[in-house]
Amino acid sequence: MSELTINDAYANLSPMKHLQVEGKPNPLYKKAFDGAVIAASYAEILLTQAIREHGENCPVSYPDTAYKLPVITALSGEDVQTLKDLVPILNRIRHNNLKENYTFEGALLNGEVALYSAEIIEALRYLKGVNPHPAPWTGFLTDPVLRKFGIQLVDFSIPGVAVILGKARSSKEAAKLVKNLQGKGIMLMLCNEIIEQLLEENVKLGIDYIAFPLGNFTQVIHAVNFALRAGLAFGGIAPGAKEAQLDYQKRRVRAFVLALGPQDDVRTVAEFGAAFLGHPTITDQPVAEPIPDWYTSQPDYDKMVAEAMELRSIKLKNVEIDVPITIGPAFEGETIRRADAYVEFGGSKAPGFELVKMVGQDEIEDGKITVIGPELDEVQEGSVLPIGIYIKIYGRKMQSDFESVLERRVHYFVNYGEGLWHVAQRDLCWLRISKDAAAKGFKFKNYGDILIAKYKSEFPAIVDRVEVTIYTEKAAVEEKLLEARAAYSQRDERLRGLKDDTVDEFFSCTLCQSFAPNHSCVVTPERVGLCGAVSWLDAKASFEINPTGPNQPILKEGTIDEKKGIWKSVNDFIYNSTNKTLEEVALYTLMELPMTSCGCFEAIMAIVPEANGIMITTREHTGMTPSGMTFSTLAGSVGGGVQSPGFMGIGKRYITSRKFISADGGMGRIVWMPKALKEQIREDFVKRSVEEGLGEDFIDKIADESIGTATEEILPFLEEKGHPAFAMESLF
Repeated sequence: MSELTINDAYANLSPMKHLQVEGKPNPLYKKAFDGAVIAASYAEILLTQAIREHGENCPVSYPDTAYKLPVITALSGEDVQTLKDLVPILNRIRHNNLKENYTFEGALLNGEVALYSAEIIEALRYLKGVNPHPAPWTGFLTDPVLRKFGIQLVDFSIPGVAVILGKARSSKEAAKLVKNLQGKGIMLMLCNEIIEQLLEENVKLGIDYIAFPLGNFTQVIHAVNFALRAGLAFGGIAPGAKEAQLDYQKRRVRAFVLALGPQDDVRTVAEFGAAFLGHPTITDQPVAEPIPDWYTSQPDYDKMVAEAMELRSIKLKNVEIDVPITIGPAFEGETIRRADAYVEFGGSKAPGFELVKMVGQDEIEDGKITVIGPELDEVQEGSVLPIGIYIKIYGRKMQSDFESVLERRVHYFVNYGEGLWHVAQRDLCWLRISKDAAAKGFKFKNYGDILIAKYKSEFPAIVDRVEVTIYTEKAAVEEKLLEARAAYSQRDERLRGLKDDTVDEFFSCTLCQSFAPNHSCVVTPERVGLCGAVSWLDAKASFEINPTGPNQPILKEGTIDEKKGIWKSVNDFIYNSTNKTLEEVALYTLMELPMTSCGCFEAIMAIVPEANGIMITTREHTGMTPSGMTFSTLAGSVGGGVQSPGFMGIGKRYITSRKFISADGGMGRIVWMPKALKEQIREDFVKRSVEEGLGEDFIDKIADESIGTATEEILPFLEEKGHPAFAMESLF
């Protein structure tokens, strides 16, 4: 299909009789009508060309969506399969809406024409089945992107959406405007020259930053079809239920348009298309006759953002944090490679911990931040340091059960910082600070600024005072690490009396969906989250604190296979929470429908077919394993939310659980573990192996790296020890 310019569309307009209108109309309404004529005619020309080139029976749809052409699906419910189906739809919307009615209502009808026309124009770009927009331009945002951010959009975790059109007065002003919005957690949909301006200023754009450079001209429709799919997917609105959809858009999708630079007729009618959905426009250009609440002028970019948020009744929970980097959910998915890191903490290279402790009101100095050890400007670039993040919290309604829940929020809050990176938790935490953040003046003490501000703003009902100590001195970290591990053990002990069979509900955990959008943990009394930090009690407490948060109850209903751990209710939840990529999960087997993994797992299980068993390796063990892969290689295969029978990420405490792959034979299947892991869990492991009838010496029948790291090296040892896996039913 050949491309036409907008001038081609002007030249090929169908002649239309202009009606006489008494008085001088609002110039905006006239521009909206003229823009609708242009847009509809442009769509007609391109559709005619496409039918001529591809045939009227050529299939037409956007890629990777269940909603076909979402504007048409949502607003009229008409079933579009092929190009010929679009002809009567375009004719209908032109006949019904395209009238010289120079009123606000008439402009809204013309705006609806623009929505249909742009949807048709853009859908035609995808006839070849590939994305016609090279990176970083996104074009159409697929359903997986919708599912990743849609819930956050309509439950107001993402407080609003800014659709920015046109060109700012300068690239630096464009960057400042966008940084302001990103700092407020606003989703960004970008179209036209603003994209190049932001790239020129090295502003981070893309899915990881919730800032979508859609493209140019009619590509702005992808902001609209994203919003309409939110109503279809999360609002339960039926296709074609237009009034219900428009009501949902006004109430639940708090979007607004920032129109920068000179306005033409097509941009104007597109902005009335936004108003048709309930989303106002603010332009930096003079407006002869503003339309209060719907189309106004504000040349000051700072005031423009504030005014837009007022129009959409957007109230922010986040507070201004006095640090030299931008803070906001937009940076939660940012990855900092080793080469881009100024300094690195913890992980497998240095000791580290994170600990939240509830204290009395006399044991805390509110707002105090202390750094024990060298500050960032006192260490060399490329350094690897120990890290301890010790957080005291006092609150009149604080409970000890909430400690671990608040502790896990360190992961979120640190990742909100531009140039900061955090994975794992507890004594496995791994952090990086980018060279860019260091150059801007970020210091270790600023971790405390972020944490104090976020705890107080996110948990005002239970957090009254916060004090943070950052340890970067090895001796101090190792000393406090003993206290942290004692606290972790105490929490773990409280779980031992709970059983999967004696509770009526499990809990979800979607904390890691910023890194693995298709992953969702199912946390049970006998199966800790694979990060090792979220127990059933943690998840239960988290739900009590935040009923709309990442830990949701899953009732145990509709037993399908009790031995394998399959319930209909769990499957239904998993299907929706994994972006409809996973239909079933079995909680008690590795071999069939195993739970997915993100990237924060403490350990990885993998089958060892030759021994009829499994091996387990950990993040700390960097050497080879009998699977023929290191932990890092295994993690690359297992992580990211994929379901991999025979392979699975787990939390270490799951190994000593009564439900540990119970449908596959339980812990008797373990044939290899790193020596350090055996020692770390030895006491609990021996207790469980006795309960399983495997004997006190079973742990010594399990091979480790001192025996070998290849199957041919460990098999003689396993046979000599009489390992029980050889006598079990075949795994395959």
